[in-house]
Amino acid sequence: KDQINKIVSYVIGKKTLSNSPVINHQSLKRIGFNDEKINKIEQELENSLDIRFVFNKYILGEVFCKKILGISEKELNKLDFNMLEYLGFSNEDVKNANIFSCGASTMEGCPDIQLKHLSIFDFSNSNSTRGNRCLSIESQIRMISAAQSFISGSIYKVIHVSNDTTITDIEKFYLTSWELGLKTITIKRLGSKLSNQSKLNIDLSDVNKSEENTINDNKKTNIIEERIIERVVARERLKLPDRRKGYTQKALVGGHKVYLRTGEYDDGNIGEIFIDMHKEGASFRSLMNNFAIAISIGLQYGVPLEEYVDAFTFTRFEPAGPVEGNSSIKIATSIIDYIFRELAVSYLGRHELGHVDGWDNLPDSIGQGNETEKLLQLAESKVSQGFIRSSNLYFLNPDDQRKEKVNKEFDHIAKLNDKYLKDKNRLDNKITKKTSRDTLGISYEGNACMDCGNFTLVNKNNLISCDTCGRIVENL
Repeated sequence: KDQINKIVSYVIGKKTLSNSPVINHQSLKRIGFNDEKINKIEQELENSLDIRFVFNKYILGEVFCKKILGISEKELNKLDFNMLEYLGFSNEDVKNANIFSCGASTMEGCPDIQLKHLSIFDFSNSNSTRGNRCLSIESQIRMISAAQSFISGSIYKVIHVSNDTTITDIEKFYLTSWELGLKTITIKRLGSKLSNQSKLNIDLSDVNKSEENTINDNKKTNIIEERIIERVVARERLKLPDRRKGYTQKALVGGHKVYLRTGEYDDGNIGEIFIDMHKEGASFRSLMNNFAIAISIGLQYGVPLEEYVDAFTFTRFEPAGPVEGNSSIKIATSIIDYIFRELAVSYLGRHELGHVDGWDNLPDSIGQGNETEKLLQLAESKVSQGFIRSSNLYFLNPDDQRKEKVNKEFDHIAKLNDKYLKDKNRLDNKITKKTSRDTLGISYEGNACMDCGNFTLVNKNNLISCDTCGRIVENL
Protein backbone atom coordinates (compact mmCIF):
# COMPACT_ATOMS: atom_id res chain seq x y z
CA LYS A 1 0.00 0.00 0.00
CA ASP A 2 2.92 2.30 0.76
CA GLN A 3 4.22 1.71 -2.72
CA ILE A 4 0.85 2.52 -4.28
CA ASN A 5 0.62 5.80 -2.36
CA LYS A 6 4.08 6.79 -3.56
CA ILE A 7 3.15 6.03 -7.18
CA VAL A 8 -0.07 8.06 -6.89
CA SER A 9 1.83 10.96 -5.29
CA TYR A 10 4.37 10.87 -8.11
CA VAL A 11 1.66 11.00 -10.80
CA ILE A 12 -0.80 13.56 -9.35
CA GLY A 13 1.43 15.25 -6.75
CA LYS A 14 0.90 15.93 -3.06
CA LYS A 15 -0.94 19.23 -3.73
CA THR A 16 1.16 21.12 -1.22
CA LEU A 17 4.49 22.94 -0.99
CA SER A 18 5.12 21.75 2.55
CA ASN A 19 8.48 19.88 2.62
CA SER A 20 8.86 20.50 -1.11
CA PRO A 21 12.47 20.65 -2.38
CA VAL A 22 13.83 24.26 -2.59
CA ILE A 23 10.42 25.94 -3.10
CA ASN A 24 8.62 25.41 0.20
CA HIS A 25 7.00 27.33 3.02
CA GLN A 26 10.31 28.23 4.67
CA SER A 27 11.94 29.58 1.50
CA LEU A 28 8.82 31.58 0.62
CA LYS A 29 8.71 33.17 4.10
CA ARG A 30 12.32 34.27 3.70
CA ILE A 31 11.34 36.14 0.53
CA GLY A 32 8.43 37.94 2.24
CA PHE A 33 5.41 35.62 2.00
CA ASN A 34 3.19 35.53 5.08
CA ASP A 35 0.87 32.76 6.27
CA GLU A 36 -2.16 34.32 4.52
CA LYS A 37 -0.51 34.28 1.09
CA ILE A 38 0.90 30.76 1.59
CA ASN A 39 -2.60 29.50 2.52
CA LYS A 40 -3.97 31.02 -0.68
CA ILE A 41 -1.29 29.23 -2.70
CA GLU A 42 -2.09 25.94 -0.93
CA GLN A 43 -5.79 26.32 -1.79
CA GLU A 44 -5.07 26.99 -5.48
CA LEU A 45 -2.69 24.02 -5.73
CA GLU A 46 -5.63 21.65 -5.24
CA ASN A 47 -6.84 22.38 -8.80
CA SER A 48 -3.61 23.38 -10.50
CA LEU A 49 -1.47 21.39 -12.93
CA ASP A 50 1.62 23.61 -12.57
CA ILE A 51 2.88 25.68 -9.65
CA ARG A 52 3.69 28.57 -12.00
CA PHE A 53 -0.06 29.08 -12.48
CA VAL A 54 -0.63 29.96 -8.80
CA PHE A 55 2.15 32.53 -8.51
CA ASN A 56 0.51 35.55 -10.13
CA LYS A 57 -0.93 38.95 -9.24
CA TYR A 58 -4.54 37.72 -9.32
CA ILE A 59 -4.02 35.25 -6.46
CA LEU A 60 -1.41 37.14 -4.45
CA GLY A 61 -2.75 40.65 -5.12
CA GLU A 62 -1.07 43.56 -6.90
CA VAL A 63 -0.34 45.47 -3.70
CA PHE A 64 1.56 42.51 -2.21
CA CYS A 65 3.50 41.93 -5.45
CA LYS A 66 4.52 45.57 -5.76
CA LYS A 67 5.26 46.53 -2.13
CA ILE A 68 6.50 43.28 -0.58
CA LEU A 69 8.04 41.45 -3.56
CA GLY A 70 9.18 44.66 -5.31
CA ILE A 71 7.80 43.76 -8.74
CA SER A 72 7.06 46.69 -11.04
CA GLU A 73 3.68 47.12 -12.71
CA LYS A 74 5.29 46.77 -16.13
CA GLU A 75 6.68 43.33 -15.23
CA LEU A 76 3.38 42.20 -13.72
CA ASN A 77 1.46 43.07 -16.89
CA LYS A 78 3.73 41.06 -19.18
CA LEU A 79 1.99 38.04 -20.68
CA ASP A 80 5.09 35.85 -20.32
CA PHE A 81 6.02 37.01 -16.82
CA ASN A 82 7.38 34.16 -14.64
CA MET A 83 7.22 35.16 -10.97
CA LEU A 84 9.22 32.20 -9.68
CA GLU A 85 12.08 33.01 -12.05
CA TYR A 86 11.91 36.66 -10.95
CA LEU A 87 12.15 35.57 -7.31
CA GLY A 88 15.43 33.72 -8.05
CA PHE A 89 14.37 30.09 -8.46
CA SER A 90 16.02 28.12 -11.28
CA ASN A 91 14.19 26.01 -13.85
CA GLU A 92 15.44 22.84 -12.16
CA ASP A 93 14.06 24.04 -8.80
CA VAL A 94 10.67 24.74 -10.39
CA LYS A 95 10.65 21.33 -12.12
CA ASN A 96 11.37 19.40 -8.91
CA ALA A 97 8.82 21.39 -6.90
CA ASN A 98 6.30 20.88 -9.68
CA ILE A 99 6.64 17.08 -9.59
CA PHE A 100 6.38 17.14 -5.80
CA SER A 101 3.24 19.33 -5.59
CA CYS A 102 1.41 18.90 -8.93
CA GLY A 103 2.76 15.54 -10.08
CA ALA A 104 4.54 14.30 -13.21
CA SER A 105 1.29 13.29 -15.03
CA THR A 106 2.99 10.08 -16.14
CA MET A 107 4.30 6.79 -14.73
CA GLU A 108 7.64 7.19 -16.49
CA GLY A 109 10.46 7.99 -14.11
CA CYS A 110 8.62 6.76 -11.05
CA PRO A 111 11.13 4.85 -8.87
CA ASP A 112 8.47 2.64 -7.29
CA ILE A 113 7.22 0.88 -10.43
CA GLN A 114 8.95 -1.82 -12.43
CA LEU A 115 9.81 -1.18 -16.08
CA LYS A 116 7.93 -4.28 -17.31
CA HIS A 117 4.69 -2.95 -15.80
CA LEU A 118 4.80 0.45 -17.54
CA SER A 119 3.01 -0.77 -20.67
CA ILE A 120 -0.16 -1.40 -18.62
CA PHE A 121 -0.49 2.34 -17.95
CA ASP A 122 0.24 3.60 -21.47
CA PHE A 123 -2.11 6.21 -22.93
CA SER A 124 -3.03 6.86 -26.55
CA ASN A 125 -0.94 10.07 -26.41
CA SER A 126 2.39 10.62 -24.73
CA ASN A 127 3.27 13.30 -22.23
CA SER A 128 5.84 15.11 -24.33
CA THR A 129 7.37 17.03 -21.40
CA ARG A 130 8.23 14.11 -19.09
CA GLY A 131 7.64 10.92 -21.08
CA ASN A 132 7.56 9.38 -24.50
CA ARG A 133 5.56 6.19 -23.94
CA CYS A 134 2.19 5.75 -25.68
CA LEU A 135 0.11 3.09 -27.40
CA SER A 136 0.99 2.38 -31.03
CA ILE A 137 -1.51 3.45 -33.69
CA GLU A 138 -2.00 -0.14 -34.84
CA SER A 139 -2.83 -1.31 -31.32
CA GLN A 140 -5.52 1.38 -31.03
CA ILE A 141 -7.01 0.31 -34.37
CA ARG A 142 -7.06 -3.35 -33.27
CA MET A 143 -8.77 -2.46 -29.98
CA ILE A 144 -11.54 -0.68 -31.91
CA SER A 145 -11.91 -3.64 -34.28
CA ALA A 146 -12.31 -6.02 -31.33
CA ALA A 147 -15.51 -4.22 -30.33
CA GLN A 148 -16.78 -3.32 -33.84
CA SER A 149 -18.43 -6.68 -34.53
CA PHE A 150 -20.65 -6.28 -31.46
CA ILE A 151 -21.90 -2.81 -32.45
CA SER A 152 -24.34 -2.06 -35.29
CA GLY A 153 -23.10 1.47 -35.83
CA SER A 154 -19.63 2.96 -36.11
CA ILE A 155 -17.27 3.65 -33.20
CA TYR A 156 -16.14 7.24 -32.86
CA LYS A 157 -12.54 7.28 -31.74
CA VAL A 158 -10.07 9.99 -32.74
CA ILE A 159 -6.57 8.61 -33.23
CA HIS A 160 -3.90 11.27 -32.79
CA VAL A 161 -0.64 10.77 -34.66
CA SER A 162 2.63 12.64 -34.22
CA ASN A 163 3.63 15.59 -36.38
CA ASP A 164 6.28 13.62 -38.24
CA THR A 165 3.82 10.98 -39.51
CA THR A 166 4.11 10.62 -43.29
CA ILE A 167 1.37 10.21 -45.90
CA THR A 168 2.48 6.60 -46.40
CA ASP A 169 1.91 5.91 -42.71
CA ILE A 170 -1.58 7.42 -42.91
CA GLU A 171 -2.40 5.21 -45.92
CA LYS A 172 -1.21 2.17 -43.96
CA PHE A 173 -3.48 3.05 -41.02
CA TYR A 174 -6.53 3.40 -43.27
CA LEU A 175 -5.73 0.15 -45.07
CA THR A 176 -5.39 -1.72 -41.75
CA SER A 177 -8.73 -0.28 -40.60
CA TRP A 178 -10.42 -1.46 -43.80
CA GLU A 179 -8.91 -4.93 -43.52
CA LEU A 180 -10.16 -5.26 -39.92
CA GLY A 181 -13.69 -4.22 -40.93
CA LEU A 182 -13.94 -0.84 -39.19
CA LYS A 183 -16.85 1.31 -40.34
CA THR A 184 -15.15 4.61 -39.63
CA ILE A 185 -11.88 6.00 -38.34
CA THR A 186 -10.71 9.54 -37.61
CA ILE A 187 -7.01 10.44 -37.73
CA LYS A 188 -5.66 13.81 -36.62
CA ARG A 189 -2.17 15.18 -36.15
CA LEU A 190 -1.21 16.35 -32.67
CA GLY A 191 -1.58 20.12 -32.41
CA SER A 192 -3.34 20.42 -35.77
CA LYS A 193 -6.15 22.41 -34.11
CA LEU A 194 -5.73 25.19 -31.56
CA SER A 195 -8.85 23.93 -29.81
CA ASN A 196 -7.48 20.38 -29.67
CA GLN A 197 -7.14 19.24 -26.05
CA SER A 198 -4.25 16.97 -26.97
CA LYS A 199 -2.17 19.87 -28.23
CA LEU A 200 1.56 19.46 -27.78
CA ASN A 201 2.76 20.47 -24.32
CA ILE A 202 5.89 22.57 -24.19
CA ASP A 203 8.31 22.63 -21.29
CA LEU A 204 8.67 26.31 -20.46
CA SER A 205 12.18 25.72 -19.21
CA ASP A 206 13.28 25.43 -22.85
CA VAL A 207 12.35 29.05 -23.40
CA ASN A 208 14.89 30.39 -20.94
CA LYS A 209 18.01 28.73 -22.32
CA SER A 210 21.22 30.68 -22.75
CA GLU A 211 22.31 31.94 -26.18
CA GLU A 212 24.94 29.20 -26.50
CA ASN A 213 22.41 26.45 -25.82
CA THR A 214 19.98 28.10 -28.24
CA ILE A 215 22.59 28.04 -31.03
CA ASN A 216 23.34 24.38 -30.37
CA ASP A 217 19.64 23.51 -30.35
CA ASN A 218 19.00 25.15 -33.74
CA LYS A 219 19.73 21.77 -35.35
CA LYS A 220 16.68 20.34 -33.61
CA THR A 221 13.10 20.99 -34.64
CA ASN A 222 11.88 24.25 -33.14
CA ILE A 223 8.51 23.88 -31.46
CA ILE A 224 6.65 27.05 -30.63
CA GLU A 225 3.72 27.05 -28.30
CA GLU A 226 0.86 29.12 -29.62
CA ARG A 227 -1.09 31.17 -27.14
CA ILE A 228 -4.67 32.21 -27.72
CA ILE A 229 -5.24 35.73 -26.41
CA GLU A 230 -8.66 37.34 -26.51
CA ARG A 231 -8.40 41.08 -26.88
CA VAL A 232 -11.25 43.51 -27.31
CA VAL A 233 -10.11 46.26 -29.67
CA ALA A 234 -12.30 49.33 -30.07
CA ARG A 235 -12.59 49.95 -33.80
CA GLU A 236 -13.16 53.40 -35.18
CA ARG A 237 -15.90 54.06 -37.70
CA LEU A 238 -14.66 53.85 -41.28
CA LYS A 239 -16.77 56.35 -43.18
CA LEU A 240 -17.50 56.15 -46.87
CA PRO A 241 -16.01 58.62 -49.37
CA ASP A 242 -18.24 61.57 -50.30
CA ARG A 243 -18.53 60.31 -53.88
CA ARG A 244 -18.98 56.55 -53.96
CA LYS A 245 -20.24 53.87 -56.26
CA GLY A 246 -23.15 51.52 -55.74
CA TYR A 247 -26.31 50.37 -57.46
CA THR A 248 -30.08 50.74 -57.20
CA GLN A 249 -32.39 47.73 -57.39
CA LYS A 250 -36.13 48.15 -57.94
CA ALA A 251 -38.42 45.23 -57.20
CA LEU A 252 -41.95 44.32 -56.16
CA VAL A 253 -42.31 42.04 -53.13
CA GLY A 254 -45.84 40.71 -52.79
CA GLY A 255 -47.07 43.67 -54.84
CA HIS A 256 -45.22 46.27 -52.71
CA LYS A 257 -42.60 48.34 -54.51
CA VAL A 258 -39.15 48.41 -52.87
CA TYR A 259 -36.10 50.45 -53.86
CA LEU A 260 -32.73 49.25 -52.49
CA ARG A 261 -29.72 51.54 -52.87
CA THR A 262 -26.18 50.55 -51.81
CA GLY A 263 -22.98 52.50 -51.19
CA GLU A 264 -19.52 50.97 -51.51
CA TYR A 265 -15.96 51.67 -50.45
CA ASP A 266 -13.22 52.07 -53.06
CA ASP A 267 -12.31 48.37 -52.67
CA GLY A 268 -15.87 47.28 -53.55
CA ASN A 269 -17.03 46.33 -50.03
CA ILE A 270 -20.50 47.48 -49.05
CA GLY A 271 -20.69 50.30 -46.50
CA GLU A 272 -24.29 51.49 -46.46
CA ILE A 273 -27.81 50.71 -47.67
CA PHE A 274 -30.94 52.80 -48.25
CA ILE A 275 -34.44 51.31 -48.31
CA ASP A 276 -37.39 53.19 -49.79
CA MET A 277 -40.93 51.82 -49.86
CA HIS A 278 -43.48 53.13 -52.36
CA LYS A 279 -46.99 54.13 -51.24
CA GLU A 280 -46.52 52.87 -47.68
CA GLY A 281 -47.52 54.55 -44.47
CA ALA A 282 -45.24 57.10 -42.82
CA SER A 283 -44.58 54.84 -39.81
CA PHE A 284 -43.53 51.82 -41.88
CA ARG A 285 -41.35 53.89 -44.22
CA SER A 286 -39.65 55.63 -41.29
CA LEU A 287 -39.05 52.29 -39.58
CA MET A 288 -37.39 50.84 -42.72
CA ASN A 289 -35.33 54.00 -43.16
CA ASN A 290 -33.98 53.88 -39.61
CA PHE A 291 -33.36 50.13 -39.93
CA ALA A 292 -31.20 50.84 -42.99
CA ILE A 293 -29.27 53.52 -41.05
CA ALA A 294 -28.60 51.07 -38.20
CA ILE A 295 -27.31 48.43 -40.66
CA SER A 296 -25.12 51.04 -42.39
CA ILE A 297 -23.52 52.16 -39.12
CA GLY A 298 -22.83 48.54 -38.19
CA LEU A 299 -21.15 47.89 -41.55
CA GLN A 300 -18.97 50.98 -41.14
CA TYR A 301 -17.87 49.79 -37.68
CA GLY A 302 -16.73 46.46 -39.11
CA VAL A 303 -19.70 44.14 -38.57
CA PRO A 304 -19.41 41.48 -41.32
CA LEU A 305 -22.22 41.39 -43.86
CA GLU A 306 -22.35 37.59 -43.31
CA GLU A 307 -23.63 38.15 -39.76
CA TYR A 308 -26.53 40.28 -40.99
CA VAL A 309 -27.36 37.79 -43.75
CA ASP A 310 -27.46 34.85 -41.32
CA ALA A 311 -29.56 36.86 -38.86
CA PHE A 312 -32.21 38.35 -41.17
CA THR A 313 -32.74 35.86 -44.00
CA PHE A 314 -35.85 33.65 -43.72
CA THR A 315 -37.61 36.13 -41.42
CA ARG A 316 -41.35 35.83 -42.05
CA PHE A 317 -43.88 38.67 -41.97
CA GLU A 318 -46.04 40.64 -44.41
CA PRO A 319 -45.58 41.94 -47.05
CA ALA A 320 -44.23 38.73 -48.57
CA GLY A 321 -44.66 36.64 -51.69
CA PRO A 322 -43.45 36.63 -55.29
CA VAL A 323 -40.65 39.02 -56.26
CA GLU A 324 -40.79 40.85 -59.60
CA GLY A 325 -37.96 42.83 -61.15
CA ASN A 326 -35.03 40.91 -59.67
CA SER A 327 -33.02 38.58 -61.89
CA SER A 328 -31.97 36.18 -59.09
CA ILE A 329 -34.63 36.28 -56.36
CA LYS A 330 -38.15 35.19 -57.24
CA ILE A 331 -39.85 34.81 -53.84
CA ALA A 332 -39.26 36.22 -50.34
CA THR A 333 -40.79 35.62 -46.92
CA SER A 334 -40.54 39.32 -45.99
CA ILE A 335 -39.07 42.64 -47.13
CA ILE A 336 -36.06 42.09 -44.81
CA ASP A 337 -35.58 38.57 -46.19
CA TYR A 338 -35.57 39.94 -49.76
CA ILE A 339 -33.09 42.74 -48.96
CA PHE A 340 -30.48 40.48 -47.38
CA ARG A 341 -30.91 37.79 -50.02
CA GLU A 342 -30.13 40.46 -52.63
CA LEU A 343 -27.07 41.69 -50.68
CA ALA A 344 -25.83 38.12 -50.14
CA VAL A 345 -26.06 37.27 -53.83
CA SER A 346 -24.51 40.59 -54.94
CA TYR A 347 -21.67 41.01 -52.44
CA LEU A 348 -21.01 37.55 -50.97
CA GLY A 349 -21.62 35.38 -54.02
CA ARG A 350 -24.07 33.23 -52.07
CA HIS A 351 -26.16 32.13 -55.03
CA GLU A 352 -27.79 29.42 -52.92
CA LEU A 353 -29.97 32.17 -51.39
CA GLY A 354 -31.24 33.09 -54.86
CA HIS A 355 -33.65 31.14 -57.02
CA VAL A 356 -31.96 31.65 -60.40
CA ASP A 357 -28.35 30.65 -61.02
CA GLY A 358 -25.85 33.30 -62.02
CA TRP A 359 -25.01 33.61 -65.71
CA ASP A 360 -21.72 31.73 -65.17
CA ASN A 361 -22.58 29.68 -62.10
CA LEU A 362 -23.85 26.50 -63.74
CA PRO A 363 -21.83 23.27 -63.34
CA ASP A 364 -21.58 22.79 -67.12
CA SER A 365 -20.52 26.37 -67.84
CA ILE A 366 -17.16 26.73 -69.59
CA GLY A 367 -16.75 30.48 -69.00
CA GLN A 368 -15.38 33.10 -71.34
CA GLY A 369 -11.66 32.50 -70.91
CA ASN A 370 -8.85 34.44 -69.26
CA GLU A 371 -9.62 37.64 -71.18
CA THR A 372 -13.06 37.92 -69.61
CA GLU A 373 -11.62 37.24 -66.13
CA LYS A 374 -9.14 40.10 -66.60
CA LEU A 375 -11.91 42.42 -67.74
CA LEU A 376 -14.02 41.50 -64.68
CA GLN A 377 -11.08 42.19 -62.35
CA LEU A 378 -10.60 45.57 -64.02
CA ALA A 379 -14.31 46.34 -63.74
CA GLU A 380 -14.42 45.57 -59.99
CA SER A 381 -12.22 48.60 -59.29
CA LYS A 382 -14.36 50.93 -61.40
CA VAL A 383 -17.93 49.63 -61.26
CA SER A 384 -20.15 48.64 -58.37
CA GLN A 385 -19.47 45.05 -57.36
CA GLY A 386 -23.17 44.44 -56.73
CA PHE A 387 -24.12 45.77 -60.17
CA ILE A 388 -21.87 43.34 -62.08
CA ARG A 389 -23.08 40.21 -60.25
CA SER A 390 -25.02 39.04 -63.32
CA SER A 391 -25.24 39.97 -67.00
CA ASN A 392 -25.69 43.68 -66.31
CA LEU A 393 -22.20 44.60 -67.49
CA TYR A 394 -21.12 44.77 -71.13
CA PHE A 395 -17.56 45.48 -72.26
CA LEU A 396 -17.28 47.71 -75.33
CA ASN A 397 -14.20 47.93 -77.54
CA PRO A 398 -13.55 51.54 -78.81
CA ASP A 399 -12.76 50.19 -82.28
CA ASP A 400 -16.01 48.26 -82.31
CA GLN A 401 -17.85 51.40 -81.22
CA ARG A 402 -16.39 53.40 -84.12
CA LYS A 403 -17.23 50.63 -86.59
CA GLU A 404 -20.75 50.41 -85.20
CA LYS A 405 -21.18 54.17 -85.55
CA VAL A 406 -20.00 54.13 -89.20
CA ASN A 407 -22.28 51.17 -89.95
CA LYS A 408 -25.22 53.01 -88.42
CA GLU A 409 -24.49 56.05 -90.59
CA PHE A 410 -24.30 53.89 -93.72
CA ASP A 411 -27.55 52.16 -92.78
CA HIS A 412 -29.21 55.54 -92.27
CA ILE A 413 -28.00 56.76 -95.67
CA ALA A 414 -29.19 53.54 -97.31
CA LYS A 415 -32.62 53.92 -95.72
CA LEU A 416 -32.86 57.51 -96.90
CA ASN A 417 -31.84 56.43 -100.39
CA ASP A 418 -34.47 53.66 -100.43
CA LYS A 419 -37.10 56.10 -99.24
CA TYR A 420 -36.11 58.59 -101.94
CA LEU A 421 -36.35 55.92 -104.66
CA LYS A 422 -39.75 54.74 -103.42
CA ASP A 423 -41.09 58.29 -103.29
CA LYS A 424 -39.68 58.98 -106.77
CA ASN A 425 -41.28 55.85 -108.22
CA ARG A 426 -44.61 56.67 -106.61
CA LEU A 427 -44.51 60.22 -107.96
CA ASP A 428 -43.57 58.99 -111.43
CA ASN A 429 -46.49 56.57 -111.39
CA LYS A 430 -48.92 59.33 -110.46
CA ILE A 431 -47.60 61.57 -113.21
CA THR A 432 -47.78 58.72 -115.74
CA LYS A 433 -51.39 57.89 -114.83
CA LYS A 434 -52.44 61.55 -114.98
CA THR A 435 -50.70 62.02 -118.33
CA SER A 436 -52.32 58.94 -119.77
CA ARG A 437 -55.75 60.11 -118.62
CA ASP A 438 -55.23 63.59 -119.99
CA THR A 439 -53.93 62.12 -123.27
CA LEU A 440 -56.94 59.82 -123.64
CA GLY A 441 -59.38 62.55 -122.64
CA ILE A 442 -60.73 60.60 -119.66
CA SER A 443 -62.80 62.59 -117.15
CA TYR A 444 -64.49 61.27 -114.01
CA GLU A 445 -68.22 61.65 -113.43
CA GLY A 446 -67.82 62.86 -109.83
CA ASN A 447 -69.98 60.15 -108.24
CA ALA A 448 -68.78 57.39 -105.88
CA CYS A 449 -68.67 53.75 -106.86
CA MET A 450 -71.23 51.64 -105.02
CA ASP A 451 -68.70 48.78 -104.47
CA CYS A 452 -65.31 50.34 -103.68
CA GLY A 453 -66.40 53.87 -102.80
CA ASN A 454 -63.79 55.57 -105.03
CA PHE A 455 -64.74 58.56 -107.21
CA THR A 456 -63.36 56.95 -110.32
CA LEU A 457 -66.49 56.46 -112.44
CA VAL A 458 -65.75 57.20 -116.10
CA ASN A 459 -67.93 57.34 -119.21
CA LYS A 460 -66.52 55.36 -122.08
CA ASN A 461 -68.67 55.18 -125.17
CA ASN A 462 -71.84 55.79 -123.18
CA LEU A 463 -70.79 53.02 -120.71
CA ILE A 464 -70.23 54.16 -117.10
CA SER A 465 -67.74 51.93 -115.21
CA CYS A 466 -65.42 52.19 -112.21
CA ASP A 467 -61.79 52.74 -113.16
CA THR A 468 -60.68 51.22 -109.80
CA CYS A 469 -62.70 48.04 -109.32
CA GLY A 470 -64.07 47.67 -112.91
CA ARG A 471 -67.77 47.51 -112.00
CA ILE A 472 -70.23 48.61 -114.69
CA VAL A 473 -72.67 51.02 -113.12
CA GLU A 474 -74.99 51.97 -116.00
CA ASN A 475 -75.31 51.03 -119.58
CA LEU A 476 -76.54 53.98 -121.60
